[in-house]
Amino acid sequence: MPPRLTTNSFTACFPTTLKTLELLADSLNTPFLGVISTTAQSLLENFEGVKHNRNECTLLMEQTHELLVAIIIAHIKSDARGGLPMNVVSHIGKLTETLQKIHAFVEAQQTDSKIKRFFRQGEINTLLKDCKAGLEQGLDFFQINTVTLVKDITEMHRESQERQQGVLDMIEALSDASSDQASSIIGFYSRSHNSSNSISMLPSEPKIFHGRDRELSDVLKLFHQRAPRITILGAGGMGKTSLVQAVVHHPEIAARYGQLRFFVPCDSVATKTELATLIGAHVGLKPSKDLTRLIVNHFAHSPPALLILDNFETLWEPTESRGDIEEFLSLLTDVKHLALMITMRGAERPAKVSWSRPFLQPLAPLEHSAALQTFLEITDHSADEREVEKVLSLTDNMPLAINLLAHLADAEGCSNVLARWEQEKTIMISDGYDRRSNLDLSISLSLSSPRIKMVPGAQELLSLLSVLPDGLSDVELVQSKLSMPNILSCKAALIRTALAYSDNQKRLRALVPIREYVYRIKPPGDHLVQPLLQHFQELLELYREFRGTQSNSGIVTQISSNYANILNVISNQLQPGHSDFIKNIYCACHLNNFSGVTGRGRIPCMALIHKILPEAHDARLEAYVITELFSSWVHNPISDPQALISQALEHFDEFDDMDLKCRFYNSVSYYYTESKHDPLIAFENCQNALTLAISGGSTKGQSDALINLAWIKRSLGDSAMAHQHAYESLRLNKISGDFYREADSLHIEAVCYLDFGDYNKSLSLSNHARKLLSLCGLSQGTLDHATMTIQAGIHAAKSEYVEAHNLYNQILQGTSLEQDAYTYGFALFYGADLKNSMGASKADIKRDLNTAISIFTSIDFIPGVSMCDTVVADIWLEEGNMAEAKAVFEKSIKTYFGSFIPIVSFCLEQLSNVCRWGVTLEQVSSWPTVFLAHSMKSKEKLCIYKALQFIGDVVLAQNDVDTAINLFTAALEGFTDMDVHRSKAECMLRLGDICNRLNNHCQAIQHWNLARPLFERSSQGKQVANIDQRLASLKTEAGTSATTETQVDHLVYEVASAE
Repeated sequence: MPPRLTTNSFTACFPTTLKTLELLADSLNTPFLGVISTTAQSLLENFEGVKHNRNECTLLMEQTHELLVAIIIAHIKSDARGGLPMNVVSHIGKLTETLQKIHAFVEAQQTDSKIKRFFRQGEINTLLKDCKAGLEQGLDFFQINTVTLVKDITEMHRESQERQQGVLDMIEALSDASSDQASSIIGFYSRSHNSSNSISMLPSEPKIFHGRDRELSDVLKLFHQRAPRITILGAGGMGKTSLVQAVVHHPEIAARYGQLRFFVPCDSVATKTELATLIGAHVGLKPSKDLTRLIVNHFAHSPPALLILDNFETLWEPTESRGDIEEFLSLLTDVKHLALMITMRGAERPAKVSWSRPFLQPLAPLEHSAALQTFLEITDHSADEREVEKVLSLTDNMPLAINLLAHLADAEGCSNVLARWEQEKTIMISDGYDRRSNLDLSISLSLSSPRIKMVPGAQELLSLLSVLPDGLSDVELVQSKLSMPNILSCKAALIRTALAYSDNQKRLRALVPIREYVYRIKPPGDHLVQPLLQHFQELLELYREFRGTQSNSGIVTQISSNYANILNVISNQLQPGHSDFIKNIYCACHLNNFSGVTGRGRIPCMALIHKILPEAHDARLEAYVITELFSSWVHNPISDPQALISQALEHFDEFDDMDLKCRFYNSVSYYYTESKHDPLIAFENCQNALTLAISGGSTKGQSDALINLAWIKRSLGDSAMAHQHAYESLRLNKISGDFYREADSLHIEAVCYLDFGDYNKSLSLSNHARKLLSLCGLSQGTLDHATMTIQAGIHAAKSEYVEAHNLYNQILQGTSLEQDAYTYGFALFYGADLKNSMGASKADIKRDLNTAISIFTSIDFIPGVSMCDTVVADIWLEEGNMAEAKAVFEKSIKTYFGSFIPIVSFCLEQLSNVCRWGVTLEQVSSWPTVFLAHSMKSKEKLCIYKALQFIGDVVLAQNDVDTAINLFTAALEGFTDMDVHRSKAECMLRLGDICNRLNNHCQAIQHWNLARPLFERSSQGKQVANIDQRLASLKTEAGTSATTETQVDHLVYEVASAE
């Protein structure tokens, strides 16, 4: 063990070490590094306030510092561009978990520590043991793998300064390398049109030309120079020729050059002499053996002219003639008043010419709005919006692909185009005779470029990119250990020819049409795919190991950046008989779990996995797959759950894996709680999970079981017990540092406080849950959307319908029907319910509800269908269809009583609101009392006060005015305490009406004036109008009574002023 530091010496070194770590975290993409930097900074700050166990804390801080130094040196010694090996990254991740435990321990040693209350007696000692074990494991690993990384601790202060400088030098070198590379391979995508074959006429102006306003403006600005020299670069099919055609016909250019605008297509010539001959034909020179000098002389002695050389790469590509071609261009640019424009595939400009600055970037695909506008102008505008979007997604907004597919869709319809694409891909738009009407021909011309052929491995890299929709970063290119030489040179070659491009995240990508064509003619071999698949498997293993911790954020980012890649590769590799078939199934399950947690829904191949399991029996694999199926039931309906449960239990008899079995029981419990609302089966499986977790010492298993128990109790109407289970789960997760499970605990705790009517507490807990999800990289995932739903529920309970509706709209925008039907369906349902409360169009509400019913039916979520039915019944009640509405409410109560209290509470509320029924009092007067009894039992505070309000309506109808006033006043006090605007206003309206009946006009006006802004706040336009009508009516009555209208106006003014 290295010699120990004194407290003063290591605290002196710590800030420099932290600064160095921060530099590394800001400059590199190493997972966990940013979390380690921030956690260690907070740790150092907390250390200053330690009052207990000072020696233990000092020892932990020493060893922590040693490991931070080891991590810095590991980076300095590594290839920064390739990143650290995965085994080193994994140990850094483990150190992150240890750091969080150390942070909790050190914080608990402060006199005023808030975290102490989460620890029971003896748990502090256990935490200290875990801290020491984690540090020892890290020290052992780095000493073995980096050979005396911390050899001379006494000189650490001096060495920390040197290490910081070393990191700065490394980052500077990396930055310089990136800059040099960027200057030579400015990347993008693209594609070119052909030009007119006419010698004497310009090609026509493009009739449909959208999305190039900025590029057109940039070109025209260059013409402010006397004689600009401009290159239009980009991939084949990106619209370079169309842009030039728009330029040459622009009024400014036409006025400036008149008849001296020459458009010369170069795709039919191969040498300098042939080019000179072609230009000569366009300008009217007589044929000659070599017109080079004559052309230069012609332009030199003619008025200012514009010469456009289209598809210039045809001439420039061959290296053996490139020098002559560049020399000819140089001669042309010697003519000071000759404007020159060329279009070229790729991202390189010919040498020997001083091209006008600023350089134009290679053309990018169109923005989505421009792509859609282009498509719709070619096709029928009445085409189905979703199908149009799907067709456009096949083009990656490449102009040529849009043009060809739009014409095909105009002839055959979008649905037929989509069906044909699945079979034919780019072949279906490759029947044309030239590069402007044949997509495959356009791409093949780029593939045949000498710039590609001269770089071994470039075509193989493009072949690999054909199965990687998300592309690859430089780090991934190196880390995945692909078997191709000089891989970064291969990347440069693809960018130079615009067959690939570097996106905003610096990832190497190819456009959809290029990928589809290349995959068809040259799919990647296993020697290319397997190393990448291994890299993806390691990433998913890291995610499984660190999910829920702050360390997980970087891993989630990496997987998210490669999500479509992993999905595509795994789907292609799930072939029975494949050498890694079993490993690939596990990998698919891990990705499916990630997909569900991050709000992407079920991966498509998951539905097939259970049917293609290996013939050779593998009990653990089959149990694992069944567990994952239950975990993802919301995306994958289970037709026979009991049969699957029996199969899994038989498999578990053949092997011992407590963690997996615990996860299985928890998944089954979750399924029966949420999908089937069968609390008995759910409770039985939950108890099995909890017993296993406690006996095996699994904190995660205990937490999951407690959260399930909380949901079971809440569905049964026991929110108090649900809160106890949620809090115990929260305590366990606080200690273990599992942010995701802590957020899950806070989520159900917030639901309980929503039931209790403590909306501020509920909102605070849900905000904290969302913050934790952000820290572990899982914002906008399934749990985040569920927490947003609770926040919307808080606003809805307070009748802040606009705020609630905005949150549901955010959820709808953050997901989709295809990604997460369950979340999307709930957001639609709750949004429709809110619209109903706000008095929106019934047709729109019913449309949304029908969509939600269709979604819930497709995933076999029957309670969701029933929830939609109750809102439809609420609309029927409003429309006067009382018998059918009453039947739905009563049926729902009977179905879900004792299994799903929220539906029961909603139906009882509608039945109890006697003012809405318009029937004799005897028919409905018992429901408010039933509602009150139910609400008292379930401890739903808002429902209790609503029941009191409805009972007040009953006794008021019975002319018991004093009791009614008392009930409305009690309800008003409750609603005021909870700040429920609409219900407060309803009570004030009733109290005002009573005062008016008693001729207490002053009190009536006061109540109505207080109610009016509350109705406005809760978007109740009809009720606002009702109050206005009451006030107006009071004025009218005053005209026929002893009180004059002027006196009433004066009375209203006095009341309003007093308020």
